This record gives sequence, C-alpha cells and structure tokens, in this order.
Amino acid sequence: MPLHRASRSPSPSAHAAGVVKTRRAALRLGAATLLTSLASAIPLLAPSGAIGATNGSAGQTATSGTSGASAAPLGQIAGGKTIRILVGAPAGGTTDTLARTIANEMGKLLDQSVVVENRPGAGGNIAAELVAQSAPDGSTLLMSFTSHTINATLYKNLPFDPVTDFTPITLVASVPSVLVAHPSVPANNVAELIQLAKSRPGKLNFGIGAVGSSVHLAGDMFKMMTGTYIVNIPYKGTTPAVTDLLSGRVELMFASTLNVLPHIKAGKLKALGVTSPAPLPQLPGVPPIAQTVKGFESNAWFGLFGPAGLPPEVTRTLYQAARRGLETPSVAKRLENDGAQPVASTPEAFSAFVKQDIKRWATVVRYSGAKVE
Repeated sequence: MPLHRASRSPSPSAHAAGVVKTRRAALRLGAATLLTSLASAIPLLAPSGAIGATNGSAGQTATSGTSGASAAPLGQIAGGKTIRILVGAPAGGTTDTLARTIANEMGKLLDQSVVVENRPGAGGNIAAELVAQSAPDGSTLLMSFTSHTINATLYKNLPFDPVTDFTPITLVASVPSVLVAHPSVPANNVAELIQLAKSRPGKLNFGIGAVGSSVHLAGDMFKMMTGTYIVNIPYKGTTPAVTDLLSGRVELMFASTLNVLPHIKAGKLKALGVTSPAPLPQLPGVPPIAQTVKGFESNAWFGLFGPAGLPPEVTRTLYQAARRGLETPSVAKRLENDGAQPVASTPEAFSAFVKQDIKRWATVVRYSGAKVE
C-alpha cells in the first residue's frame, strides 16, 4: 500500500520523515501465496512466560535458582558511573515502558544509577547509531525492538551494521499486539472490518506508531492477506498515534497491548482481534485475528544491546542484572498484567535470534515492497 495521508482525515500532529511505498499489486496475490511466504518469516519467540536458561536457545525455561532482586547484589560496571539506556522511541511507548521498568531493577542490583534517555527517530536508528559509536564499557546501552532486525532490509543505507556493531545482552520480552478501532468505526470484529474496508477502499486508515515496526508490518500483512486497501498514516512514535486514535483523527491501529489495554478497558477503543495465535487473558472475549484470517500472527520483541566489543564479563553482569530484574515478582506481575511475556534469553541465544530474525523479516519486507527513502 502506498503510505500517504488520507485526504479526508485531519492532518495528524506528527508524521514520520520517511515515506513507505508498498506495491499495490501484492493485494492481487492470493492469501495462500502470502501464507507460504510468511511461514518462515514470523519471528520465533519464547513460550509465554518463559525465562531463557543460562545456555541454550531463547525458548528454554529457567533452571537457575535465582529469585529476582532479592538475590546477592552484583558488582558494579564502568567504574560505577551512571549507565544510560538509550531508547529509539518517545516516552510512554512500549519500548520506553519496558526500558524504565528494567532500568529500575538493574540499578538496584548493580548498586549504581541506571537512567533511560529517549532518542526517537528513524525507526530507532538514531539511538542505535549512538550506541554503536559508544565506548564498550557498559555505560551506554540500547533498549531496541523489532525494528532493529526489520531495518536491516527496510533501509538501504544504515549507518551501522545491526549484527557486527552491537553486543546482544538479552531478549527482554515479547509483546503481542491488538487491532483496535475508534468507537465510531462501524465494525465490531475482524470479519466486519474486512467487509467494511472492501466496501470503502482507501477510505479507512491505520495509524502507524513507527515506520518499519512490527505493528506497521502487521498492518501490511493484514491488508495483503485480506485483499483490502487501508491507508497508512505514519507518526513519530506510538504515543502521538494513540492520541489521534483516541480523538478519532485516525480510525484503526495495530498496537502493543501495553499501550492500549487501559483505553480498551475504559471503553475508549474497540478491540477487534489479537495478533497472537491464542486469546489473551488480559482481553477476555477478544478472539485471535487468525480465527478469521487463517495463519495471521505477529509479535513484537524488545531486547537489550551494548556496543560491539563489550567485554564478556561486563556482558554477563548486565545480562544477570536484567534477568534477575525480570524475575522480580512485582516486575513479572506487571508484565503479565500488561500482556508482555518475559524472555530473558542468554547473550548467546539472543545473538543467534537477531541473525535469524533479520532473515525472517527480510522475507516480509521484500514481499510487501516496503522501503524507506
């Protein structure tokens, strides 16, 4: 789908600098062809609630006896100076929320200050470039998200290599998304939305919190698999997109459960379907989109990186701090309530995951024809 502003909608308050062009010809392809392409493209994440073991893949469950932040304190790193976690998204979004949650716990475990700095823009690339150029002492980290691997294909000329310029520390969590609509949209489920969109091609719109994000591509997958034409309207972050969705300036959005659950519960947004293959306990009565669109599935992931060349002992200490922070009962409960699934994979498992995820999302990006100029 061409990504442009709908002429009938008021101009949203913010929009992404890049323009995404998606081949409309893809809509004419059958859903069976798309499913074949996507079968090997959807990122594989840990089972719900699983915490990665100290060796093995990201999907393994914990075998250690640690029990969160109450365990013995870890040693300080970088001479005890403040650790900065850069986030390539505005404050209030999912990445920011998870970064602040884990930063608080890591600070306690390391007995040093851990702060979050927001450096939004370019699909997370601004923050990533700053970290890639930082000294490998553990004082500058990156809380990144699915765009880290999507951008490897989406952008023609990245100022860094998403694999060789970073040290993976841990895959923190995965978060399923939900398809939400403003209450004014005359559709109460996915089937009704598909029928509505086909009767009004180009008249409905999707708010896009970040160009090239997993929720952006979830929308493109939805359109291709259903043969619908819904206009994408990009924003410079999830928070402004949700704000305009709540006001009715945009009508639809794929969003992280972390960002829209309170609004759904308050009746300010309608939940039409979830992107996970099974229903979510946080959204009783909201069916998976896959019940209507066979094979549809999408999850976002969030992970912690350092610059390339981070010493193994520093990497391991940061990993243990993040892992034990995620095991803290209050943090685990908070993530569960918000629909996030903690992972805490080892650095080795996360490294393998990143390389594999780049290949998987490349399939989706190339199939959709999405590009950022």
